[in-house]
Amino acid sequence: MSETNNNEVASSLVQDLLKEKRSERRWRNIRFIFWFALITYTVIGIFSYIGSPTVPVKTGKYTALVRLDGMIAPDRDFSAEQIVPTLHEAFSDKNANGVVIVINSPGGTPVQAAIIHDAIVAYKNKFHKKVVVVGEDLLTSGAYFVAVAADEIYVNPNTLTGSIGVIMKGFGFVDVMKKMGIERRVYTAGSAKDRLDPFLPQNPDDLKKVASVMAEVHQNFVNAVIEGRKGKLKGDPASLFNGDFWSGQAAVKLGLVDHLGNLMDAMKKEFNTSEYKEYSGTPNYLRLIGGQLNSAFDTLFYTYS
Repeated sequence: MSETNNNEVASSLVQDLLKEKRSERRWRNIRFIFWFALITYTVIGIFSYIGSPTVPVKTGKYTALVRLDGMIAPDRDFSAEQIVPTLHEAFSDKNANGVVIVINSPGGTPVQAAIIHDAIVAYKNKFHKKVVVVGEDLLTSGAYFVAVAADEIYVNPNTLTGSIGVIMKGFGFVDVMKKMGIERRVYTAGSAKDRLDPFLPQNPDDLKKVASVMAEVHQNFVNAVIEGRKGKLKGDPASLFNGDFWSGQAAVKLGLVDHLGNLMDAMKKEFNTSEYKEYSGTPNYLRLIGGQLNSAFDTLFYTYS
């Protein structure tokens, strides 16, 4: 009887061990398939991107096209570092009869916007090419700053346009520190070094300083708009430059933009063509790989949810 029980226990252990081995082998295979599929998807995506044409087949004259999307800021796709070389390529295309810039952006940092704006003006003068901007969903703040470098601006009737102003945001944590009984200790060399410290109460000198700097930045923005839209602005400056925004339809009436229309409308009217060569700059392969991985994970985890 004891021997029979031992055999049963041994048999049960063997069965359990086999089950564990099968389960381990199954999960190892699943992991292999997962990583193989993920790597394959990424590699195919990269080579598809590299090998894919960026322009339609052209039989005659065409325009050079540049797309500017997203927030304007350093280390973004819409940054001076990324965009200025792309603009140079587009403008220096001897076979292109003009440059069309499609913009969809809420704005961003004034420095990046100003650099891109100035580059467009400089290239326009150097290469003697007409520049047309087409605004999509958003053409506001820094994006509008960039747009006024163009000769003509087209928008959709519903494009949010304008927002010629400057904004600075922050938080104050003074009361939180008091309630928590925490004393913050800051040591500086220079009486204004801790200006705008969020853990200190606001003071009149700080507010005056902020107002002064923002007024200068705002005036630079206003000057660029006045120069770029010379003779076209129809609204009251007090209303145009107060940071407000309008629909594309209203922006045309105010002289902030020139026409209602889309990319094809602009190319046909301004350059008498519907063909273009798109310039997108040198691809950032690390960003591309990251995008492929994100897309792969989205497909795996969210497609069937």
